[in-house]
Amino acid sequence: MPRATLHNRQDSLDRALNLFWQKGFHATSLKDIERALDMRPGSIYATFGSKDGLFQEALECYSARSLREMESLMASHDSPLTALAAYIRKLGGLRDSEVPSRACMLAKSLLELGEREQAARDKVETLLAGMEARFRQAFADARDAGELVDPERPAHQPERLGRRLQAEVMGLRAYAQREGESDAVRQLAEDIAQDIEALKVNNTH
Repeated sequence: MPRATLHNRQDSLDRALNLFWQKGFHATSLKDIERALDMRPGSIYATFGSKDGLFQEALECYSARSLREMESLMASHDSPLTALAAYIRKLGGLRDSEVPSRACMLAKSLLELGEREQAARDKVETLLAGMEARFRQAFADARDAGELVDPERPAHQPERLGRRLQAEVMGLRAYAQREGESDAVRQLAEDIAQDIEALKVNNTH
């Protein structure tokens, strides 16, 4: 089989992303990959180098997709804080979405990978840091726009707010993975969103 075209390569990568997201790195066998991608082992290695290489590319694809979704929401709101609250409310509908797993793929991978997969673990750390940096930037934008209440308060520093929000997002997605009512996830997301809105000067919520 010839080396995959760019279109076919992206399609294969999307399939691999869904497979790894659902099953995790260790539980995904080469046979699973062959079936999901409809490719022979030689073609998989020629295109992606290795299972680890394919996994790392899938992680990058997942992270880029998540950031694009967030950027789209940020661009559709004048207020960074309102945009972040909208992002969290959207996550509240996770249980109603057709996705391979409701848990964050990066968070799942962070918990699964060990020293033998150090390169992939480093990739996860880098991608998570990138997402936290985007949250931090949104809070910094809110501060610079004068909409962040009590900006000198240590707990309201963009770095701390960004770190806290990432932890809340990871927790929300882990909670959504549990068996339970969708309303509970939406309520939890609403609580987090309202906490973000409470940071806004002249907040009316």
